[in-house]
Parts: sequence; C-alpha cells; structure tokens
Amino acid sequence: MDEQTISVGGQGISYLGSQGDGRAVVFLHGNSCSARTWRPLLHGAFGRRFRCLALDLPGHGHSARAADNAQYSLPGYAAILAGFAESLDAADAVVVGWSLGGHIALEAAPAMPAVPGFVIFGTPPVRSAEQLSQGFLPIPATGVGFTDAVSEDAARSFAACFTAPGSTLPLDEFTADILATDGAARASMFASVRDGRFADQLAIIASLRQPLAILHGEGEQLANLDYIRGLNIPSLWRGEVQLIAGAGHAPHQETPAQFADLLEQFIAELDE
Repeated sequence: MDEQTISVGGQGISYLGSQGDGRAVVFLHGNSCSARTWRPLLHGAFGRRFRCLALDLPGHGHSARAADNAQYSLPGYAAILAGFAESLDAADAVVVGWSLGGHIALEAAPAMPAVPGFVIFGTPPVRSAEQLSQGFLPIPATGVGFTDAVSEDAARSFAACFTAPGSTLPLDEFTADILATDGAARASMFASVRDGRFADQLAIIASLRQPLAILHGEGEQLANLDYIRGLNIPSLWRGEVQLIAGAGHAPHQETPAQFADLLEQFIAELDE
C-alpha cells in the first residue's frame, strides 16, 4: 500500500492505493478522520483484488489545509472527490463514503454519472440542517465534530461514539486523527451546513439512477436507523438497509471481513 500526493484543483491531496488491479473503488473517510481508517480493506484480500483509492480530505490526514475555508463544505469536498477520481482515471469507480464521506458522495453524485454505484454508511441523508436532529441520535459528544479547538479528552469521547457499546477496538488512531485535523475544517463545515450550503440529499437519493447500498452497524450510536428506513430510495440495493452485526458507526474497522464481503457482493451484482 503506497501513500502518494496529487494536486486536485491546486489542492494537495494525499491518498493511499492498494495493489489490486480490478474495478476501482474510491473511499471517503468521516469527519476528523483520515485515509488510514481504510487500511483493513486495503491491506486485505479486498485490496489485493480491487484498485482501492482512499484520499485524505483537505485539512485531514496528510493532505494540505485548504487555502480557502469555503472548501471545507460539502460542495467543496464534492469537487475534490470528482476531481480526484477524474485525475486518477477512476471516474467510473464505485464510491464508498463513511459518515461525512457518505454525505460528500451524495453531494457529488449528480456530477459523477460514470460511477456505477454508491455505498454509504453512518450517513442519514437530509435536505436541511434542521433535519440533522432527526437523522442523528442525540449524543452530546458529536458536537466535537463541529468544534475548532478540541482537547484530547473531548477527542476520545467523540472517538468512542464510532464503535458499538462495549467494543474493544482501540480508539488511539481515531483520537490522533481527530486531534490532527485542521480545526477550521470542523468549524467551517458547521457554518456551511447551518447556512444550508449543501444539496437536497433527499431529492438526490429519490432520483438516483445508480444502485445505492446503505450499510449500518447494529450497534450504531450516531446515525438513526429508523429515520433512514423511512426515506424514499428507489435505487436502494436489495431494497433495504444492510445490517452488520457486531459493529457500530465504523464497521470497516470493527468487522472488516463482513464489511468487505458486503462490498464484494455489491460490486459483483453491479457487474452482472
């Protein structure tokens, strides 16, 4: 697995790639995380089979901070995603988005018609900032994700929301990524969402032509499953949300084998 850097619209973007040469798969991490969260997929059999590309969003991981804080928004990140895929000859990649990454994938979907299918998890689609209180469960620690300055204790509390209750998954890597993220990325994202500067995601999923897989850890502490199940999603893969036992908000880390198996099934059905 190699770490490389590419310029996308003048923005330095760091990314990880796997050794596989099959269908391209682009991975988008969550708020205050980084591309290294996908290493269980990239290091394993999935990464040896598929051409995996996992980018660090601006201000996250090893990517440069945004020159303009307006880039720290769903439209800004969506432009990075589309440009990244185009630059690496992966415009026809399957796009997998976790949490914030899922919202970015939906924002970018209308501009990425060659994508054969999308996978999101930990991502309740909304049409307004007011709907966030319906899409997410009332966990106080989630406020850290929209705060500029974050203490180590606050970062660890936020990271603890990523896993299922009682999980033994270490939180050190999540915590380190949260602390390393540009605080302006969190604060500016909050401001842009509050001001309604993002697309109507409910309209996007209602008209999406490509299959949309929605995965959900049974121990999810952040995204509201009942809310997601009540949405109108004509292209929903297999007609229902796919539950993953033994996982919370981060099934790619908690149960990587089950997560990879679902991705492989989704890709296989796209190719039928």
